[in-house]
Amino acid sequence: MAPLVKQINWLYNELGIASVWTTGKDAWLLILSRCCRMFAYGANSLILALFFSSLKFSDFYIGLFMTLTLAGDVLLSLLLTLVADKVGRRKILILGSILMMASGTIFALFENYWILLFGAVVGIISATGSDFGPFRAIEESTLSHLTTPKTRSDVLSWYVTTSSIGSALGTQFSGRMVEYLRAKEGWTITDAYHRIFWVYVAGGLINMLFTLSLSAKCEVEEKVPETEASEMLLDDRGSQHEDEDGNERLTPMRIQEPVKSQKRSLFAQISAETRWIMYKLWFLLSVDSLADGMVGYSLTNYFFDKKFQMSKSTLGDIISASYLLSSFSTVFAGPLARHLGLVNTMVFTHLPSSAAVLLFPFPSSLVLTVILFFIRTGLNNMDQAPRSAFIAAVVKPEERTAVMGITSMLRTLSSTAGPSVTGLLAGSNHFWVAYVAAGSLRIAYDLGLWAMFINMKLYKHEEKGEPEDKNADARRDGDEEELREL
Repeated sequence: MAPLVKQINWLYNELGIASVWTTGKDAWLLILSRCCRMFAYGANSLILALFFSSLKFSDFYIGLFMTLTLAGDVLLSLLLTLVADKVGRRKILILGSILMMASGTIFALFENYWILLFGAVVGIISATGSDFGPFRAIEESTLSHLTTPKTRSDVLSWYVTTSSIGSALGTQFSGRMVEYLRAKEGWTITDAYHRIFWVYVAGGLINMLFTLSLSAKCEVEEKVPETEASEMLLDDRGSQHEDEDGNERLTPMRIQEPVKSQKRSLFAQISAETRWIMYKLWFLLSVDSLADGMVGYSLTNYFFDKKFQMSKSTLGDIISASYLLSSFSTVFAGPLARHLGLVNTMVFTHLPSSAAVLLFPFPSSLVLTVILFFIRTGLNNMDQAPRSAFIAAVVKPEERTAVMGITSMLRTLSSTAGPSVTGLLAGSNHFWVAYVAAGSLRIAYDLGLWAMFINMKLYKHEEKGEPEDKNADARRDGDEEELREL
């Protein structure tokens, strides 16, 4: 039994489960919250383009809808993430959940193009199956705050892994449920699609309940500005009074007003050093996101449907299987990052996925097309956790939420043009061109990322010896306080 226990213990540590466990309840809640949210996103992404097609909207209008929806996400995500650390991360996550439920309700009840567009732009709807909106940036920043450099990439890997599982289950459920409802007497395919959007509403509600269960440890630790700290300095002159024994004692006086007072902004501030690093990364991520927007999962589902005319349950099975492959592969992102490094893991797992995108439209066989799709989806998310860990490692802790919010915003903004371009190409029977262009852009991103950041120094703003048991810091601070009192 001893060798077996030893192997289980090795897997427990090597796969990062130990890191997730030691990080605590808040990390588990955030991971479960995203899993449930991605279930709703997966159910939605399978049917969204098909829903508009069933309403007889043209391919151009379908692409335009996704572009404008992504544009709305840009403004909403940027605003909410920039104020999240000041207003409160949990409050912003709750607001996002409410907007998610509002959008799902509109899609479940209405069929007018402009009402649906309004609901998608003002609220939060996943047009591509990806996790847009304020959720991901805030959650990744919170997880980076709760973890140490040693545990961070493992926890973020499980954050991505469970999201892929949620997406897989969501697409599987959506495809099966649509076929079941469509077979009922008196039901049309559009009626079945409407019912799926109630799943989206339920996902927003569950997301809100998990957020309400988070503790105050998820909030940023606000530092006292120097001007405010000066108010706490003691005046050297003080004042004199007699104690009970008749002896004169000097009582220090607190300075009531500082010489200068600096107005604090509601929005997070980003240092020049961080901006210089992020400018390069933001450019590369924008290229990658433009490519992803051109061949998002909703549009890929539409491509499958147009080219092979398969049943929705079969399509759901294929998409679900691809997400399961993705969840299986992302389990190994943490161990790979520890052994290969963050940048190497990002590049060498993403590059084969990019090549699969480029080749995707060429096979005439469904089997070969599905294999390429599995390669794309199975490896596509392995760079997400290392990328978030990389950003957390090169920026200051107090800048993470803002930086990740801007990163999410720029990625979404870059994605906005993609669906409209693909919609035009699909309408002119040149759908395949979108995949060739997207694959080429993704490969350029992979090579550029490796060239620019392979020698980047990490963790400059964190203590390398940070203890994994954060209670150790509290105990140490308490001991030091006791010594000062003595």
